[in-house]
Amino acid sequence: MRTALLLMVPVLLSSAAGAWAQDPIRLVVKAHRFTPDHVTVPAGQRFLIELTNQDDTVDEFESYDMKFEKIVVQGATIRVHAGPLHPGTYKFFDDYHPDTATGTVTAVEAN
Repeated sequence: MRTALLLMVPVLLSSAAGAWAQDPIRLVVKAHRFTPDHVTVPAGQRFLIELTNQDDTVDEFESYDMKFEKIVVQGATIRVHAGPLHPGTYKFFDDYHPDTATGTVTAVEAN
């Protein structure tokens, strides 16, 4: 039984790796605006967002739709794991500047 479990580990790891979108999505928040403010990801796959804060204030990267909330201090870069998402558009924002710092992620079906 132990040998069978050990033989399954590479299969499980390769399956888990295949479930992630390939490259991280890199965002910058500067002057209380996200760049880019819209990104597209494959539906049904987990993905990684890297956010760098170039503001002179602390920001709070948040999404009710994608269920995350994370503080990012000035000059720092954070990582947020998200998804998998159903096809559609999902909002994110800076909770400290919600009127100007907003953006969206659109999940699309693979062709």
